[in-house]
Amino acid sequence: MTAFETIVLETDPAAHVATLTLNRPDRLNAFDRTMCEEMARAWRLVKADDTVHAVVLRAAGDRAFSAGLDIKSSYGQPDNVWHHEDPGELLSPKWQKMWKPVVCAVQGMCTAGAFYFVNEADVVICSEDATFFDSHVSAGLVSALEPVGLMRRIGLGDTLRIALLGNDERVSAATALRIGLVTEVVAAGQLRSRAHEIAATIAAKPPAATQGTVKAIWESLDKPYRAALDHGLIYTRLGNPIGTAQLAATTPDQRRTPTPPRIR
Repeated sequence: MTAFETIVLETDPAAHVATLTLNRPDRLNAFDRTMCEEMARAWRLVKADDTVHAVVLRAAGDRAFSAGLDIKSSYGQPDNVWHHEDPGELLSPKWQKMWKPVVCAVQGMCTAGAFYFVNEADVVICSEDATFFDSHVSAGLVSALEPVGLMRRIGLGDTLRIALLGNDERVSAATALRIGLVTEVVAAGQLRSRAHEIAATIAAKPPAATQGTVKAIWESLDKPYRAALDHGLIYTRLGNPIGTAQLAATTPDQRRTPTPPRIR
């Protein structure tokens, strides 16, 4: 396990799952410059570790998954405004070209910059006590970056409602499920085990197939429909021979899903 100051990175070799935990519960797991840089480093480590086939992204404590940017510490943007960067570039697995599937487990409060984590996860689940909202406009700030990713997950109407109502409306776990912000709601005590269970189920598949799938789907969002189909066809031709060979090299027990699949 690599030591970090603001996050914890652990691996489960048997399940081929890495777990990345936001670890600033005293600051509601808000991210500062240190956490952003450590997240980028962690994504690169996970990317380079061929024993890891899937990742769980979770947070320490019970009160919040993340309160977004830590406003009590300076992020440290350069004086030249044209050199400013989006913290999401460091927080995002996709910016780091890390295509291993990410399962995000949300508990408690998830607000503002926390959507950076949710927006670029592949599977998002939450506990029954989770609440989602965007505090930017309530603080007099333009909500511009996080909604771009959120809109691709839940659509224009719900994104605008969340962005414009600010602190005055909290999206419950039930509503988050209804609008497609999450795909599953579980009891708080089951959140971590269920996230690991989903990640382990994905990790049991040939990694060339799952990573190629993630890459093809996410990259399609930046392309017109026909161009996305042509691009995806290239990935099937590249990845399918590798994935089927990986499957053939496993035993029947290794191919078996760790637990029976759930119907939602």
